Amino acid sequence: MYRLLPRVVILAQGVFFFALNSNAQILDLPRESPKAQVSQRIGVTDIVLQYSRPVVKGRKVWGGVVPLGDVWRAGANENTTIEFSDAVTVEGKPLPKGVYGLHMIPKENEWTVIFSKNSTSWGSYTYNPAEDALRVTVKPQPAEFREALTYEFDNLKPDSATVALRWEKIAVPFKVDVNTHEIVQASMQRQLRNWQKWSWQGWDEAANYLLSQKLALNDALKYSDESIQLEERFDNLMTKANVLDALGRKNDAAPVRTKAIAIGSVLQLHSYGRQLQSQGKQDQAFEIFRTNIKKNPNHWVVHSEVARMACAKSRFDEAAKEMKLAAAGAPAQYKPGFEKLAQRLEAKEDINK
Repeated sequence: MYRLLPRVVILAQGVFFFALNSNAQILDLPRESPKAQVSQRIGVTDIVLQYSRPVVKGRKVWGGVVPLGDVWRAGANENTTIEFSDAVTVEGKPLPKGVYGLHMIPKENEWTVIFSKNSTSWGSYTYNPAEDALRVTVKPQPAEFREALTYEFDNLKPDSATVALRWEKIAVPFKVDVNTHEIVQASMQRQLRNWQKWSWQGWDEAANYLLSQKLALNDALKYSDESIQLEERFDNLMTKANVLDALGRKNDAAPVRTKAIAIGSVLQLHSYGRQLQSQGKQDQAFEIFRTNIKKNPNHWVVHSEVARMACAKSRFDEAAKEMKLAAAGAPAQYKPGFEKLAQRLEAKEDINK
C-alpha cells in the first residue's frame, strides 16, 4: 500500500490539474483561434508577428471578451510575439532588435502597446511590468468589421511601416521606423568581408546603392574601384563614371565612360542609349547608337537604332523597314514589341517621344 501511495497522489494531482485546465490542448489539433504569422521587410530589416486569431462569433469584444483597462495578450493562446531583426523606433521611441511579447491595454480613447522582454509565456496571465522593454500610447481608430483578429502592415515606405491590429470595428496602429541607410551600409560592409568580397558584382551593387541614394559617394567610388580591380567590365566602369559625375568630377568621369563604351556589348550599348533617351538626352543617345551601328552593323537590335535615328529625321518609310528587320531577327519575347513599333512608324508616329 505504501508503494502505491505516491502513484495515487500523482494521479490525483493530474486529475486536479486537468480539472483546472479543462480547455488545455495537449495534442496538435485544430484550434478555435488558429495560429497565424505575418511579416514585412523594411529595407533589409525583417519584422515578424506571430499570433493566434480569435473570432467575434457574435460576442461583445471590447469591454466584453477583452476587458477595458486590463493587460491583454493582443491575440489568443500563447504570447503574441513580434521580432525585429534590427533596432527600430516605435512611435519615436527606441527599441533594440530582438523578440518581444506583445501586450496591449485597451481603453476607450487610447491604448497602451507593450513590448515585453518575456516572449514565451501563455497569454498575459504572468505578465510582469518589470520585464517591459517599451511602452507606447496610441489612439484606436474606427475600422471596417473584421470577424477574425488580424495584424497588417500599412503605409509601407523605404524606412517605415505602420503595424495595425484589426478586430471587430477597431484598428490599433503603431508606427515602426527603421534607419534603413545606416543599417544597409553596415550590412554591406559585413557582406563584403564574406565570400561576396571576391565578386565584382558585390562591390558594384554596393556602389550603385550608395549612388542611387546619394549617400557616402566617396565610399561608392572606393567600391567601384574594388569591383574594377577584380574584373574590369562595362558595368563597373559605368558605375565609376556615374559616381564621378555625382561627385562633380566630370573631367575624370569622361575617360572612364569612354573606356566602358569601348568594351560594351551590343545590348549593353543599346540599353545605355535607350537610358539616355529616357533622360531626354537624345543627341547623346544617338552618339551611342552610331558607335553601336559601327561596331555591330548586322545585329538585330542595331536595326531598331537605325530606325529611331531615321524617325528623328521624319524618314518614316526607312524607319519602318529597319524596325521590321529588328523584329525579324529578335528573340521571340521581343518580337511583339518591335512589330508594334513598326506599325507606329508606318502610321508616321514619332516613336522617340
